[in-house]
Amino acid sequence: MTTTSSLTEETDPYCLSAARAAELLARAPWRRFATVGDSLAAGTCDPSPGYASLGWPDRVADVLRRIHPDLAYLKTAEVGATASRTARTQLDRLGEFGPDLVHVSCGANDLFRPDPDYAAIEAASRRVFEFAAGAGAQLTTFTLGRAFVVPRYADWGERVRRVNDITRGLAADHGAVLVDMWDCPVNDRPDLLSADRIHFAAAGQAVLAAEIVKGLARAILRPLRAWR
Repeated sequence: MTTTSSLTEETDPYCLSAARAAELLARAPWRRFATVGDSLAAGTCDPSPGYASLGWPDRVADVLRRIHPDLAYLKTAEVGATASRTARTQLDRLGEFGPDLVHVSCGANDLFRPDPDYAAIEAASRRVFEFAAGAGAQLTTFTLGRAFVVPRYADWGERVRRVNDITRGLAADHGAVLVDMWDCPVNDRPDLLSADRIHFAAAGQAVLAAEIVKGLARAILRPLRAWR
């Protein structure tokens, strides 16, 4: 098995160089990028040797600035935010900002309750997705990886699968770029996670950024293929 510690950002097969990422997004129309939700949307992470200490949103913003130097960038994402708190406290700022590209990640913190209310998670998350998509913004999102494990909950894997199913459904309903991290091979890396055993360390953030960029590149190509 190849571990993160034997890799660098330049040799990691799941990473993209800044130049290659910019090449993939050369036709990107987006000039106002925002992230809403929880700490996963904020890109919270610990450092990883051989990787820049940047969360995935800052990495994506840096790529977009290579195409549009005047890119406006907003992070309303808050550590600890539940889906309902995201819907209640972050949407006004998002609306004022007027983004054309929005990442949404919420629902993970709801899983730390003794008995998660999945219907409430879906309803609140749907409000966020609908609001973000309402002005015509392209959305992105990702599922939780299987490396994210909380041993005190015996049914943790089922909890994650259920919230991931909610995310997949909302992504499909709103034309979001979906990065499905549940079974990505990087989950097997022993040093993927930060010390809190929740957030991807910087190496994982680099992979997330690469996957978002590749997903956006495919989204750019879709209308071109339809036109042809």
